[in-house]
Amino acid sequence: MDYQQAWDYLDRLQFFKIKLGLDSMERFLARLGKPQQQLRFIHVAGTNGKGSVAAALLAVLSRAGYRVGLYTSPHLSCVRERFRINDEFIGKDEFARHATAIHEVLGDDQITYFEFTTALALLWFAARRVDVAILEVGLGGRLDATNVITPEVGVITNVSLDHQAYLGDTLAEVAAEKAGIIKAGVPLVTGVAADESREVVEQRCRLLKAPCYLLGRNFSWAYGDDRQARQDSAQSVSDSAAAAAGNLWHYRGLNGEISGLQCRLRGRHQRDNLSLALATLELLAPIWPVTEESIRAGIAAVNWPGRLEYLEIRPAGADGRRRVLLDGAHNPAGIGALVGALQEDFSYRRLVVVWASMADKDVAAGLQQIAPLADELVLTRPESERSATPAAMRQMLPPATRTAAREAEDTAGALQLAWQASTPDDLVLVAGSLYLVGAARRLLQGELVRDEA
Repeated sequence: MDYQQAWDYLDRLQFFKIKLGLDSMERFLARLGKPQQQLRFIHVAGTNGKGSVAAALLAVLSRAGYRVGLYTSPHLSCVRERFRINDEFIGKDEFARHATAIHEVLGDDQITYFEFTTALALLWFAARRVDVAILEVGLGGRLDATNVITPEVGVITNVSLDHQAYLGDTLAEVAAEKAGIIKAGVPLVTGVAADESREVVEQRCRLLKAPCYLLGRNFSWAYGDDRQARQDSAQSVSDSAAAAAGNLWHYRGLNGEISGLQCRLRGRHQRDNLSLALATLELLAPIWPVTEESIRAGIAAVNWPGRLEYLEIRPAGADGRRRVLLDGAHNPAGIGALVGALQEDFSYRRLVVVWASMADKDVAAGLQQIAPLADELVLTRPESERSATPAAMRQMLPPATRTAAREAEDTAGALQLAWQASTPDDLVLVAGSLYLVGAARRLLQGELVRDEA
């Protein structure tokens, strides 16, 4: 198969829906030569923040001179975004070659889209002989296709409700699924909150004798550069204090401290994510040591498109520039972090919101969180069979907001309405769905993977 044929074949696998379970994945990888046994891993699970933690690990380790594989999901607009080695996305020829190998071994058997991409990532990383492969869990953890590995360190960022149809309706049930990545004797770094999810995770660690390192207990962070004035990340920090610190922050780690860190990622929650990455790197130091210089350079360079991504553009037909914030938050905890960032990290005259949601999410809860902040609300539907319709979302709004909300049939039309409703002093927020963010970002910035290799 060439690249286009491989992509078309992969797209047809979308018809095979989510399937949780490891037996078929392990058997299939055995037929491919067990590429996972040729690699060393960091495994990242959690409801939100997985991609940011993984991107931070990649940024630091690559700057320390290691060859680092990164496998994440979903992609914004091109499947090749899921596969990286350092700053290089997988090339079309390599994608096609490994996809062909999978197709030939598969024969008439069926696997899911995610199983296919996971196998492709493992084959590519093994062929390129990466020093370390960072795998982001797709869904849950216990039965996720990535859970065929034994990592050097595991990470569970946090636990909140999402994908209830697959993971459960309580925090304890969701935590049990995510705790399924914990392996006997393998250290775990986690930011789970002090609720029933923490109890589940810590109990699992005790059962498997896996050392557990907890954000706020074993390591923490604070805004600023003053070691004497630091405070744990669990404590509140005022807007004025954060602003006075010039967005610098201080990491108090397992074995030491680093002050005056800078990063491009916005939002308090991103300092949590970056701290999880730094604690992970501390545990990995005997295997892959990194210098403080690499840490500073890597953390300052971390970029995770579509997650609180701020753009300033000049749209065609608009009267001047527009300030745009893209964020893929799509569950209550993620939207809560978005709301916090809007209040702490951005100033604007009016907020114009372009919003979409997948129908299998808690659509009403998301709208209830964001609608009160919106001066203008545009409801739309990205290209997905799972998208909630603008009309359905409108009915979930309070009467006053329902009357004022606008509807657009596609992303391009929604952005045009946003330009018309905004001025250069306003902020246009595009959020609620990574499908929407991916479509909008492609229109505004072009493809993230630009090369034709």
